[in-house]
Amino acid sequence: MINNPKTALAFAHDVVACGVAWVLAYLLRLNLDYTDPFFFGAWKTLPWVIPTQATVFLAFGLYRGIWRYASLPDLKRIVLAAAVATMASALLLKLLPVPGTVPRSVFILDPILLVMLMGGSRLAYRTWKERRLLSLHALEAQPVLVLGAGDAGASLAKALARSSEWRVVGFLDDDSGKHGRQVHGLPVLGPIDALPRHAARYDVKHAIVALPSASHAVRRRAVEVATRAGLRALTVPSFDDLVSGRVSVSSIRQVELDDLLGRDPVMLDTAGLREWLSGRTVLVTGAGGSIGAELCRQIARFAPARLIMLELNEFALYRMEQEFAEQFKTLPVACLIGDVKNRLRMEQVLDEYRPDVVFHAAAYKHVPLMEEENAWEAVQNNVLGTLVMAEACRDRGIGKFVFVSTDKAVNPVNVMGATKRLAEMVCQALQRPSSPSPVHPGQGKKSATQFIMVRFGNVLGSAGSVIPKFKEQIARGGPVTVTHPEITRYFMSIPEACQLVLQAGLMGKGGEIFVMDMGEPVKIVDLARDLIRLSGFSENEIKIEFTGLRPGEKLYEEPLADGETTLPTPHPKLRIARARNVDPGWLDELRVWLMIPPVTPEKLRSELARWVPEYRPNGGTASGVAVNRMLA
Repeated sequence: MINNPKTALAFAHDVVACGVAWVLAYLLRLNLDYTDPFFFGAWKTLPWVIPTQATVFLAFGLYRGIWRYASLPDLKRIVLAAAVATMASALLLKLLPVPGTVPRSVFILDPILLVMLMGGSRLAYRTWKERRLLSLHALEAQPVLVLGAGDAGASLAKALARSSEWRVVGFLDDDSGKHGRQVHGLPVLGPIDALPRHAARYDVKHAIVALPSASHAVRRRAVEVATRAGLRALTVPSFDDLVSGRVSVSSIRQVELDDLLGRDPVMLDTAGLREWLSGRTVLVTGAGGSIGAELCRQIARFAPARLIMLELNEFALYRMEQEFAEQFKTLPVACLIGDVKNRLRMEQVLDEYRPDVVFHAAAYKHVPLMEEENAWEAVQNNVLGTLVMAEACRDRGIGKFVFVSTDKAVNPVNVMGATKRLAEMVCQALQRPSSPSPVHPGQGKKSATQFIMVRFGNVLGSAGSVIPKFKEQIARGGPVTVTHPEITRYFMSIPEACQLVLQAGLMGKGGEIFVMDMGEPVKIVDLARDLIRLSGFSENEIKIEFTGLRPGEKLYEEPLADGETTLPTPHPKLRIARARNVDPGWLDELRVWLMIPPVTPEKLRSELARWVPEYRPNGGTASGVAVNRMLA
């Protein structure tokens, strides 16, 4: 309907177009001879034609759109409206005794002229408006080069055409067949290696990597070319994010270390996970931590009947509650404060909510903090907490208990790693696939809990990760501190790690220790150098200092323990570690030991070595001392 001056003006324009098209149709039919007697029929029929066609235009809703954004759907609506309007006019003139003769060709020419006048006016207005806006934006927008002239690059250039922040001046692409051609009127200037020359030519300070479906090696090289040229590298979202519809190609962001890790996307058994988790109650312990929080987000995608988030840290749980209230409004969520070492609280939670699956991510994970003064707390939280939770799940017949472990449990040299290995052994000892568990209250059949363990390495951006520390040091102007030039770790992103935890939980039948394919180990110093470059600095501006290994730290992490063998699984990024068997008879003795008062860190390490034969206490500390002396 006509409800504002601009709409009224557009309607008036189309009314005039009706009259002009009708008269022009007569003139074209009569070879522009306006003296022909037939031409007077145009004026006699015009008072009947204009109201009829105007009514049809209103009925087709031609005035709901905005001319500034006129597009192909608007043109389709105009074509259909013009055709119907002409047929309505013909029917009216046929049925009513209207004076004047209408040649049949007029009814063919009229809709064509109507489409040209109405659609052409809208297209001309949009073109004029966009050129005007672009000329204004060009005065303020920063020039930018796009690396990649494929579909993503083309979509990005189109999306940024109306941006007041960026002005695309050209593309660079390694496909020689595209060189010298144009994409949306912008030139493909040459290969990516020519970026420094074209950046100087166009006075460009930023380059956008638009290669979401390319390999990590290709994207990494593009970023390195940009940083070597002194440009700030930006990127479009990943291919997975674009396909999922979570973000658009115009959601430009800074390049992160995740983009340079060189890890392929995780292929999930989505159908299997949905069948497993959909409609079930799922409990996640440590839900406010980096891994626990991401597990909750990933699980929410599969529509569980209820998600229970258990966390000891009040503020962390509050943040999760606020996030899920906004992002997952329809998902039933229970946010529970609780300590996994508190048996009564854990039993009360399990009895009330009766989860089908439990993901146990609650743990103390910071190696140096857990090595000395907090060593007994690491034992209590990581071992006793796992024992309490696992036994409570076993006694209630919970279907699956998925324990999140670490590569530091392999031949551990620190307290944290030893406690995680001991927690794995607890789960192994509790696994009794042949003997059914007690009946869960309210359930009519017995079922044995399946205990599944998953090991992985460091994750980028997690709590306690080196990445936030490096960023803070760079923000202060440096130096960036690295413990040793040769220290290496296995890294993956938090989403990737959690996806593989879910996949392992689905595949596990009970008693397996799943080991993730962590790819190639990465030197910490290389991560520091990458982060310095991504922050727009050089190593001359931000120095790197080596401080020596910390207590409990070792140079290299091992994905598998000595004497273990692995078996392949249907998933290429998961293997099963065949660890030594664990005698469940020692659990009673372990329970007694966990109840004793705290002991000194030295005595605790010696006792841990008794429980975990592969634990080498002070192995990392000794090497750290030697390295410190060497560096000094």
